Amino acid sequence: MLELIMITIVLALLFDFVNGFHDSANAISTVVATKVLTPLQAVGMAAIGNLIGPLFFTTAIAATMGKGIIDTDAIRAILSVQQFTALILAALIGAIVWDLITWVLGLPTSSSHALIGGLIGAASVSVGTKYIIASGVEKVVLFIVLSPLMGFFAAFIMTVIVMNIVRKNIPSAINHHFRRLQLFSAFFYSVTHGTNDAQKTMGIITILLVANGTLSAFNVPLWVILASQLSISFGTFFGGWRIVKTMAQKITKLKPYQGFCAETAGGLVLANMAAIGVPVSTTHAISAGIMGVGATQGAKMVRWGVARNIVIAWIITIPASAIFAAGAFEVLKVVL
Repeated sequence: MLELIMITIVLALLFDFVNGFHDSANAISTVVATKVLTPLQAVGMAAIGNLIGPLFFTTAIAATMGKGIIDTDAIRAILSVQQFTALILAALIGAIVWDLITWVLGLPTSSSHALIGGLIGAASVSVGTKYIIASGVEKVVLFIVLSPLMGFFAAFIMTVIVMNIVRKNIPSAINHHFRRLQLFSAFFYSVTHGTNDAQKTMGIITILLVANGTLSAFNVPLWVILASQLSISFGTFFGGWRIVKTMAQKITKLKPYQGFCAETAGGLVLANMAAIGVPVSTTHAISAGIMGVGATQGAKMVRWGVARNIVIAWIITIPASAIFAAGAFEVLKVVL
């Protein structure tokens, strides 16, 4: 039993690594696209931001992931510790498989929603859909729509304001100043990315520790916080270059002031969501922000065909990862 729990914790940290690997494009795509930093410099900065990000907010998102998507308290009363661990393990497998598939395809999908889909799929085949918390899932689905809209319009409005403020200045001078400012906005986004995404793994590991009796209540231990931060930071440092190319080159062409606006708008969305404990997609926030700044130059400046493919991937992430997780649980049920 102890071996299975350890394997699941290691896989949770592997998911965190893959999350950072997969979502590194979120934090660095704009700063690479505007050539403010080289890719290596950008991933190094993003890794540091991801490392310190979880220190700035409460663990509200961790609690949502651990208790707000499926009724883990009720499920633990039905399943044995081994069966519950298998459920969590299957959810992680489903999320990782989907992340790797979309990484190969170069699609910037949400690791957060992949994990949520994994929990839904594994719970559905193990104990039934009645243990899925409808209000929690509805909130996630609502913000699948709202968070990109918030990122899009925040970036659009910020870009319009900046354009009006600097319209009488020499373009070269504007780019010079915003290249410096973009260092701060990119780091800010990296911090908020770490704040959001590392917490999801913290929630999964903590609820597992509660289930096996290591913890008596849902309180995220310090070692779980540190391990999750380090895992996502290492994943970010190794980077997901296929997705960086999509984010940095294929959606729209960016100038330094536009990169600054996209990163700042996306970071503000993530910071606010972390404060209220809503697990939104960092990918959605920055992708929509990039589309928003591109739209200020006219609809033709955004490659809507690429954007459409990204949105389709967003929509199918939860059901796809749920299917993979359900299949993984059925296999684990036989093996274990």
